[in-house]
Amino acid sequence: MKKMLAEHSGKAAICFGVIAAVIYLAMINITLGHIAAVSGQVPFDMRPMGYSPADADALLAGLGIDGRRYYLNYQIPFDMVYPAMLALTLICTIHWFGHGMMHRKLARFAIMFSLAGALFDYVENIGIVAMIWMWSEVPALLVLFVSSATILKSVFTTLAMFTTVFVGYEWMRDRKINLSTREV
Repeated sequence: MKKMLAEHSGKAAICFGVIAAVIYLAMINITLGHIAAVSGQVPFDMRPMGYSPADADALLAGLGIDGRRYYLNYQIPFDMVYPAMLALTLICTIHWFGHGMMHRKLARFAIMFSLAGALFDYVENIGIVAMIWMWSEVPALLVLFVSSATILKSVFTTLAMFTTVFVGYEWMRDRKINLSTREV
């Protein structure tokens, strides 16, 4: 039964991973690229260290009305699907590799990091929508709140990815140990 669940987790991880990769490539190569080209600024989504109220103002002003509309109508819809797909990819991968591991705490942390990364990505997206709607009188406190969500999204997503890779490494190491003990 556990082997069957692991197989399903593996197939789900691959399916969600393909969807996440397609969306990510579309955002990087199309929507975020367009936003950067129109505004002359780095989009909010691509600033892992956050941004100041002045940075937000420069980006929103540089976008103009059509660019802000583009952000709302094209980038935000992609970015409302992507966090879930990435989190599901990581969680299914963790389950796939971590189901038989001795280090279950590590797998739990990886799952928590994945969920936290997605949560803060959604907070960031909602905040970006609010900043666009409030243009040209965006409160500095809102910008700092959204910027903090961007930073936390980046931190937790990075932790989730590194922890998932480590779970995969531990799975391979445990599997290698199990194979070598069978041969003896």
